[in-house]
Amino acid sequence: MADSFDPLGLSAIPTPPPGFKSGFVGIVGRPNVGKSTLMNALVGQKVAITSPTAQTTRNRLRGILTTDQAQIIFVDTPGIHKPHHELGKILVKNARLAIDAVDVTLFVVDGSGAAGRGDAYVAELLAQSPVPVILGMNKIDQQPQDGGEIAASYQAMAEAHGWPLVKFSALQEDHLDTLLQVLIDHLDPGPYYYPPDLVTDQPERFIMAELIREQILQHTREEVPHSVAIAIDRVEEGDSITRILATIHVERDSQKGILIGKQGSMLKTIGSEARQHIQKLVMGQVYLELFVKVVPKWRQSRRRLEDFGYRVED
Repeated sequence: MADSFDPLGLSAIPTPPPGFKSGFVGIVGRPNVGKSTLMNALVGQKVAITSPTAQTTRNRLRGILTTDQAQIIFVDTPGIHKPHHELGKILVKNARLAIDAVDVTLFVVDGSGAAGRGDAYVAELLAQSPVPVILGMNKIDQQPQDGGEIAASYQAMAEAHGWPLVKFSALQEDHLDTLLQVLIDHLDPGPYYYPPDLVTDQPERFIMAELIREQILQHTREEVPHSVAIAIDRVEEGDSITRILATIHVERDSQKGILIGKQGSMLKTIGSEARQHIQKLVMGQVYLELFVKVVPKWRQSRRRLEDFGYRVED
């Protein structure tokens, strides 16, 4: 009888040594506080896209870090914000669901500025959950010289809720070893959930689509990024090259024009840079062909959202 299909290599999961810890850590916070950058830095490999644009993360994305002491499955969630359309409602609901579905919550805040109303709103949500919370003050490398008041505002928040406070810079990778140890200290003894060499549980097609979307976020104007959904239509793996056909869906003709650019220049730039990142993912040569299609008001349509993979998660 043929072997069963095992895409994640789960049959290769070893028996943990004595004292080994494991668990799921939810990374939550307002949009654009550096959650995805942090997960990539902790995992040691790019598994989540990053961008200066807020609300980059749309799906719950798992990054996996395995050390001699523990296996931590990081759950990167969409930024918690006031939603303005059906897609936004789904993203925020999924982020809230993640809060109660993990073993530890890492509440990431932007340490380059003082705590604000958005941070207080997230803090109140977390305070209602029985899951232990660690307050992570990111971007300490961007603090002004007289940043005492900034640190004091988060210290007061941590003390008010009885949460430990850890300061770090995800971008510079400063003090991440301290953060990691605090996270491990809050985990219970447990098994390997995934093979030790795995860094994400997401399929390649999902990562491919996200890498294309990242380049759109990097290169297009403000009106385009949040109106984009990527569908990987076909992947053909040859002996020497992987051929990928993908469609970029937008809501308006004007957005399509921006994405294509003069004589196709913008689409060529997006495709060229996305291809370079995808080649690292598949560890080989890639031919990437992109198409742009207008689907009016797709973010307001439940059916369209489900077609593009956005749904309330269990």
